[in-house]
Amino acid sequence: MEDVRVAVVVMESVVGRTSDNLTRIEAFALDAAAQGADLVCFPEASITGYRVDATIATYAEPIPGPSSNVLVSLSKYTGLTILSGLIERGEDDDLFISHIVTSPNGLGDVYRKLHLAPNEENVYSHGDRLPTYRYGETTFGVELCYDTHFPELTTVLALRGVEVLFLPYASPRETPMEKRERWIRYLSARAYDNSIFVVACNQVGRYDTGLTFPGVAIIFDPKGRVMTESCGESERMAITDLRSGVLKHVRESKMGFFLSRRRPEVYRALSDSFN
Repeated sequence: MEDVRVAVVVMESVVGRTSDNLTRIEAFALDAAAQGADLVCFPEASITGYRVDATIATYAEPIPGPSSNVLVSLSKYTGLTILSGLIERGEDDDLFISHIVTSPNGLGDVYRKLHLAPNEENVYSHGDRLPTYRYGETTFGVELCYDTHFPELTTVLALRGVEVLFLPYASPRETPMEKRERWIRYLSARAYDNSIFVVACNQVGRYDTGLTFPGVAIIFDPKGRVMTESCGESERMAITDLRSGVLKHVRESKMGFFLSRRRPEVYRALSDSFN
């Protein structure tokens, strides 16, 4: 890993206002670039907005497509690696909750949400791939919202070399402080157990669909400690330097780096006993 400066954005993303959403993404990206950020992460479905009914199909886009092309151009202009989300229309008209990674080199691999919440399954299709990404010497990965409740997913990514994990959400309900307290309970464990940096952000705002999103952004270090956080009911951005020396110190600790002590042969035997 190398030192990276990460910006994480809490943003309002209204369905049907893709152009407006892209304009705000551009404004945040320009601000992040001016503050020396290397990567900037936006919430789940930040481009198209998020909705759990069939009308969202009207606003779904292919990838590559109009919005991803805009983000590629923005990455080239700012020099940033940008993580942003949209509702993707697949080749067979299936809908996916997807996150794209763009850089000055172009469009990277697309992450399609692997775990769908019960209320999403009637609208969206499951993804089936778990890509990893590179920024210089740093390896990072993405999980979307409901994905984060499955600890084994994070462990698989860590075993594949991920050092920074981005967790974009479109998670409604709760106050900002309630959402923050819940994230503290389990996202800190994802960071601590796997010795990785964890970067999380949510949408924010009260939408005409009745959904209300509490604005929260938190960054955890590889010991599960909060490095930076921001909570509220308005758009905001937080920026933090992720230091390679911090990760190295944790992973060189005989008692503090747990992945190196795994015993997968035991887990396989236990798993087989339930088949």
